[in-house]
Amino acid sequence: MFDNALFIGFPYAAVAIAIIVAVYRFWFDPYSVSSQSSQFLENRKLFFGSVPWHYGVIIILLGHITALMFPGVWGLFTANQTRLYVLEITGLALALMTTVGILILIYRRIADARTQTVTSPYDWILLFFLFLQVAFGFWAAYYYRWGSDWYLHTAVPWLVSLLKFQPDITYVTALPFWVRFHFLNGFVIILLLPFTRLMHVLVFPISYLWREHQVVIWHKARH
Repeated sequence: MFDNALFIGFPYAAVAIAIIVAVYRFWFDPYSVSSQSSQFLENRKLFFGSVPWHYGVIIILLGHITALMFPGVWGLFTANQTRLYVLEITGLALALMTTVGILILIYRRIADARTQTVTSPYDWILLFFLFLQVAFGFWAAYYYRWGSDWYLHTAVPWLVSLLKFQPDITYVTALPFWVRFHFLNGFVIILLLPFTRLMHVLVFPISYLWREHQVVIWHKARH
């Protein structure tokens, strides 16, 4: 019963809430959908954190999505031992790079008083769960080898069963705790995403095609 709540009820609830909140913000509060860039407040640590973070997380996500959308092709690719070795080493390096990137970005938010002022409580919460996700992803890649292959036979069929509304949790319930946590934490991030500044990744650049120009007026205090 508990596993059903975690691996069936929670994923559906997280996605449903994320969609409802995202639609509400998009239609009723469109100007809140912004990255709220703090680059002009602090640029050096942002560069050294955002570059490994963005490149690492995008490539890792593309790998996860590719295996989910094309499991047959992915299975053929990982069936070759040499390719599997290369994929594992690459994934481990990307996971480490992403972990370092998110740590620098978190340190930047903590160390710089100006960036703290534009960081909401939701942003801190999201940063925390993003760190957990990449850290335990790196943990799983290091301690539970050949994840590129067993991911195809565990998480993929579980996610496909959810998409088909025929949930089957037997693929994931027997996995180690930290691997299951990594799976569920992904849905925590989906749930939090529309409440934070990362909401803009869901609509950019589509909304900007018809969005009115935003006028920024600088006010200079009179002495």
